[in-house]
Amino acid sequence: MAKQRKQCFFTKKGIKPDYKDVATIQRYLTPWGKIKEAKDTGNCAKCQRILTREIKRARFLALVPYTTR
Repeated sequence: MAKQRKQCFFTKKGIKPDYKDVATIQRYLTPWGKIKEAKDTGNCAKCQRILTREIKRARFLALVPYTTR
């Protein structure tokens, strides 16, 4: 029995990651502030690259912390 692969949230909803949507971005961060891997989140490669860029923008604008400390 093969394990079913998670589907990309952004592709399924038809949206693109955005740095202003902090609630969605925080779903893809660990409690320590690291970005979760695509294999853990189920994102496709394209959306994972966009998401990473948007998380870094949100960190720069202080919408999301770099670390929890």
